[in-house]
Amino acid sequence: MDQSLFRLVDQEQDSFQRKWTLVNGPVIIGAGPSGLATAACLREQGVPFVVLERAECIASLWQKRTYDRLKLHLPKQFCQLPKLPFPEDFPEYPTRKQFIEYLESYAKYFDINPKFNECVQSARYDETSGFWRVKTIVTSGSNKIEFEYICRWLVVATGENAERVVPDIQGLAEFGGEVIHACEYKSGEKFRGQKVLVVGCGNSGMEVSLDLCNYNASPSMVVRSSVHVLPREVYGKSTFELVVLMMKWLPLWLVDKLMLVLAWLVLGNVEKYGLKRPSMGPLELKNTKGKTPVLDIGALKKIKSGDINVVPAIKRFSYRQVELVNGEKLDIDSVVLATGYRSNVPSWLQEGEFFGENGYPKAPFPHGWKGNDGLYAVGFTRRGLSGTSSDAMRIAQDIGKLWKDETKQHKKITIACHRQRISQF
Repeated sequence: MDQSLFRLVDQEQDSFQRKWTLVNGPVIIGAGPSGLATAACLREQGVPFVVLERAECIASLWQKRTYDRLKLHLPKQFCQLPKLPFPEDFPEYPTRKQFIEYLESYAKYFDINPKFNECVQSARYDETSGFWRVKTIVTSGSNKIEFEYICRWLVVATGENAERVVPDIQGLAEFGGEVIHACEYKSGEKFRGQKVLVVGCGNSGMEVSLDLCNYNASPSMVVRSSVHVLPREVYGKSTFELVVLMMKWLPLWLVDKLMLVLAWLVLGNVEKYGLKRPSMGPLELKNTKGKTPVLDIGALKKIKSGDINVVPAIKRFSYRQVELVNGEKLDIDSVVLATGYRSNVPSWLQEGEFFGENGYPKAPFPHGWKGNDGLYAVGFTRRGLSGTSSDAMRIAQDIGKLWKDETKQHKKITIACHRQRISQF
């Protein structure tokens, strides 16, 4: 391994101007929950690592791109990272602030110190040397320095929500009012008294619409396609917990049918309010398409009362107005695009076998955590933080075994060389 590294350095000695370093262990790209979980599991295995993060803090999505009222949608026992549970005094559904506190204490507990402000430009596997080469730009004030990390293993932990999705809607540039993505939305305070169009009806769209109502704004929510709305709890029991319990004994199709019956009993018929259910069940849809059902925390009550106006798809925008596909025109003051996020892996990872064009591993869960040549992925399961945890533990165990085997081999070579030198005297 060492000889191949020297060949790599020799090849580039004349043209290699940027700073570089050899990492004795994996490079983890991303310091969100996925990267932190993997780093913690590696720490437990005794494997050294480097974590690279483009922002100046851990969990930048949670710290910079979430709204104030956000809480975890699932009970805390399904959202904790490996090896360290949430504090006992945290509520069943921790707030955004509490979750950030937990992640910061998690990083401190496992002595995880990411290299911040390092934006990965490219990562590719060097066939000649057998190493991954990760090129970054380090931002320090107004200075930008190019850096290269050379490593045996690469863990992609940038996740499903690395970049916001902004749809190209006719006339949006001529709208004239404020247009923001949900990642920029903090609270409804500055929208008081306004007519706000919320584009999207997932968990973010529903929760932003509810928050706007609480600040006396008038939201209209665009529901372009079908959506599953489930109660967050069924008679005091977490819906997700019930699903986990039922899945131990029943087939998925039956669990789907039971969930829809329970949803109808608790929420009533939501289709008459413009929320058409998909033909595929909520769990099957999640597993095959990655589309998460909405867990209702109060928006449906506002929809039923008319405080949230459900509208069909957009045809075009004009100045301070939107025209819908049914011909209706609405006067609006602001637009919030709750249109989701996407993976950014294809923009920097130079590899075409393990990851698909959509930035997700091609292999379905639970096989999408390991690729070839020391490449791994964590946080792409479409199964939230519980999926992240299972991937992180698998990756750490796999790298841990390889690292220990290579370390033993290196020690044997060193001892053999040492004995050879002694015998020469």
